[in-house]
Amino acid sequence: MNSRSILRTRISIGIFLTVLSPASIAQNVAPTNDRNATPATADLSPAVAAATDAQMAERVRQEFRHAWEGYKQYAWGHDELRPLSRGYHDWYAQSLLMTPVDALDTMMLMGLDDEAANTRNYIATHLSFDRDIYVKNFEITIRMLGGLLSSYQLSGDKRLLALADDLGTRLLPAFNSPTGMPYVHVNLKTGAVRGEETNPAEIGTLLIEFGTLSKLTGKTVYYEKAKRALVELYTRRSPIGLVGSGINVKTGKWSDPVSHIGGGIDSYYEYLLKSSILFDDPDCKRMWSSTIGPVNKYVADEAPTGFWYGEANMNTGARIGTDFEALAAFFPGTLALSGDLEHARKLEDSAYKMWILYGIEPEAIDYKTMKIAYNGYELRPEIIESAFYLYRFTGDPRYREMGKVFFDSLVKYCRTDVGYAALSDVAKKTKKDEMESFFLAETLKYLYLLFSPPATLDLSNHVFNTEAHPMHRTW
Repeated sequence: MNSRSILRTRISIGIFLTVLSPASIAQNVAPTNDRNATPATADLSPAVAAATDAQMAERVRQEFRHAWEGYKQYAWGHDELRPLSRGYHDWYAQSLLMTPVDALDTMMLMGLDDEAANTRNYIATHLSFDRDIYVKNFEITIRMLGGLLSSYQLSGDKRLLALADDLGTRLLPAFNSPTGMPYVHVNLKTGAVRGEETNPAEIGTLLIEFGTLSKLTGKTVYYEKAKRALVELYTRRSPIGLVGSGINVKTGKWSDPVSHIGGGIDSYYEYLLKSSILFDDPDCKRMWSSTIGPVNKYVADEAPTGFWYGEANMNTGARIGTDFEALAAFFPGTLALSGDLEHARKLEDSAYKMWILYGIEPEAIDYKTMKIAYNGYELRPEIIESAFYLYRFTGDPRYREMGKVFFDSLVKYCRTDVGYAALSDVAKKTKKDEMESFFLAETLKYLYLLFSPPATLDLSNHVFNTEAHPMHRTW
């Protein structure tokens, strides 16, 4: 997420393989001291299993409170907590209250009502977008616009919708390119734009937020602009149906022909599917259906180490790389949402191997050699997100078992006295002074929902944006 559009990388689809338990997966990876999976819960009585799950949900809730209290004490009024130095970080010259906006709907879903009410009032009275700053359209849309919209729907506080509408209006100039695909940055006060070299994720990950804003305000321009950008990108796919990693919004020409499912492309695929569901949009449904086939044909890889998605040339389909990113672990969840549970299960098993390799996942591995390609860990949620979807759609307790492993790893390696810290090296378990807002918006939210009753959030009428902000289909 921290430049998720650049970092989220490679995945593809393959053939059915026997699904392994977390314990049996661990046995197939060379052992280390960090790979102890939790006991299986499949043999517990329903009552005992429910009590165990409730206890896990409460543990996650308490860890959210721990991280949130650290933010409040040391970074209140700023974008993010520095969990080692006990300071703060702002993305731009002026704070946009990124952590409060991103974390608010998590508080509401967790039943932290007093904290949510206080945070909501603070946002409503202190947040202003009348700032002479260039912001990244993609990140501000998924975190800020998405967070304001979901929190409005959960609370009914019209002040949040007014802020979302104001922000949406200020972001619209980003779409004023010759192709209709958005520039990377837009000035919130002047509407000036810059950054013509971008990627599919930053172009195609806007319709859920702008579309929801359109439905809630009645302003069709929001839906029209975001959908046009998505369609313009789709129409530039290669003859074999793939997109690349880089494109120019002025010329519409590709600048990087590498195709994958990770950072820079990832959520483009996600939004084709989810927009078709949230808005019942037949064009999005058609675009998803015609896109997933080529991805499965050319990007998926049935390797000796498991089922993965790698990298391929968008024009020829030739395999050109075998890296798999932590960001790409969102794809099992998207596949499950599409109904493809066979491939979703297989890919989640592979991603789990990546997690247990060092007791917590690295940012990227070479799945051909199972060696680290990038050794950091940014507190990412994607593998947890996929476990959540797979549990919801299958009821298989193994995904809650995985969730316990994820939770225990986070507490063991990333917890600090005042919050949680990303890791600079998963092998050495060295921390770095970062706790991005998505840890509260996504990582802990998906963990909480994984162990909570389905009624906590009904997937039949909610669709998550790529920052885990649930949009309620009320139209």
